[in-house]
Amino acid sequence: MSAHDTKRQLINPPPSQAIYETLHFSQATRVGDQVWVSGQVGIDTATLTPADGVEAQTRLAFEGLKSALRGAGASLADIVELSTFHTDLRGDMEVFSRVKDEYLPELYPSWTAVGVS
Repeated sequence: MSAHDTKRQLINPPPSQAIYETLHFSQATRVGDQVWVSGQVGIDTATLTPADGVEAQTRLAFEGLKSALRGAGASLADIVELSTFHTDLRGDMEVFSRVKDEYLPELYPSWTAVGVS
């Protein structure tokens, strides 16, 4: 292990440990005071199935994000940038934004929303 690797902390809260072991990536990585969080999606980590609907999927994604940040000693208030991907950008925005605002405190982070097919 190099000296650089000793400064790297892999963050894999218990519900996501199976994902780390199966797919070989961490939910988050902390180096010094910075934390990089892997993409969080609206799936149930126990069954690996998507939640039903945009609102439920958004809640699961933010719960996963909150869990990964907590494992790194951070919180949702520490987020400085958020990137989201939507299969129905215009149709998802109202619901997604409402749920996002429940999770993210004021001093909102920078946010890029991308429509994908």
